[in-house]
Amino acid sequence: MSEEENTNTIPTWFWIVTAIALIWNIMGVGAFIQQMSITPEGMAAMSEAEQELYRSTPSWVNWAFAVSVFGGAFGCLLLILKKAMAKILLILSFISVIMQMGYVFLISKAMDGFGPGGAIMPAMIIVIAAALIWLAISAKNKGWIN
Repeated sequence: MSEEENTNTIPTWFWIVTAIALIWNIMGVGAFIQQMSITPEGMAAMSEAEQELYRSTPSWVNWAFAVSVFGGAFGCLLLILKKAMAKILLILSFISVIMQMGYVFLISKAMDGFGPGGAIMPAMIIVIAAALIWLAISAKNKGWIN
C-alpha cells in the first residue's frame, strides 16, 4: 500500500483524537513547567496543606511527572506523524503516570488535602494515558502508522 493510499484510509476521527491528545499533553507540559518554576509568591497563595504537599514531594515524582508529560506530548506528535515509535513513548509516559499517581494516591496525603474530588483528575490522567497506548497499538495494527 502506498503512502498516499494509507493516508486516505485513516479515519478523520483519528486526526481529531490525536490532535486533542497532543493539546492535552502540551497542557501537561505547561503544568509541569508551572509547578517547577513556582515563585515564593505563588507558594504563598497556596493553602498550607498544598504548600506542605509541594515541599514534601520527592524529586523522583517530579522526574516521573516530566517523563509522563513530555513522553505523552512527543508520543502524540509521533502519532500525528504516523510513526510507530509513538507506542514506546506512550508506554513510557503511562509507566511514569502510574509512578506519579501511585505516589499521589498511596504515599502522599494529597487525598486528605483535596478530598475525594481530588481523585478525579489523577484517575482521568491514568485512563487517557492507557487509551493512548491502545490507540497507538490499534493504529499500528490497522496500518495507519508505520
